[in-house]
Amino acid sequence: MFDLRGKTALVTGGARTLGLDAACVLAAAGCHVAITSRSEESARESAARLSAEYGVDSLGLGLDQVRHAAVVNAFRRVLDWKPAVDILINNAGGGSGTSPALLFERDVEDIDELLRVNLNGVLYCCREVGRHMAERGSGKIVNIASIAGMCGRDRRMYTQGGLKGQPVDYAAAKAGVIGLTMDLAGYLSPRGVCVNAISPGGFERGQPEEFIRLYSERTPLGRMGRDGIDLKGAILFLSSPASDYVTGQNLAVDGGFTIWH
Repeated sequence: MFDLRGKTALVTGGARTLGLDAACVLAAAGCHVAITSRSEESARESAARLSAEYGVDSLGLGLDQVRHAAVVNAFRRVLDWKPAVDILINNAGGGSGTSPALLFERDVEDIDELLRVNLNGVLYCCREVGRHMAERGSGKIVNIASIAGMCGRDRRMYTQGGLKGQPVDYAAAKAGVIGLTMDLAGYLSPRGVCVNAISPGGFERGQPEEFIRLYSERTPLGRMGRDGIDLKGAILFLSSPASDYVTGQNLAVDGGFTIWH
């Protein structure tokens, strides 16, 4: 049920962290993988690593997904490489900018850019790849949202932990991804395409020790997420035949953070 041999996946933002984890677990299951990054050099380096470690075909592409024309061009390059895309992992995002995270102090330009990257870009990728999947009558789309789109945050955790914090516009974008996922599933599922979302919680990536402690104390499993481990199972499940009767869902991979808040 988890065998992906002969399948092809496109993973946006697949050159590092959660996106690279997604690409690796798909490759380990036998899937050929195309990955994108804002830096084509980074994408190509990570793609070469996938081929070397897992023996699958891989492709690295540069992509700035806020430009619809760039999304169209990148997808055409993927179809020139392989005849079909069976799986889309919509992971590219981030980019909170340099201004403060607090809404009243935040630059409008940073707000606009964050929304374009984290919501518009996801929609553009769903549009182009989803059309292809609908024409073929099959496919799996997995949008990477966030628990930021599911619950509000106590900013004291960030202040006391020595971090900038989470912008409200990030929560708005990720909530939009969750809503997009549910409605797109209603649109594409009758055409044979499953559409689901994963909402990761906080992952430990060198944050100040005090923030890690505060976050972990508010998480039922008592820790933050681990790159290279904690997202892979959910990605493989929603990308494989094991989830063929699952669509329109948002799976929180957060150690239980959202059940306490």
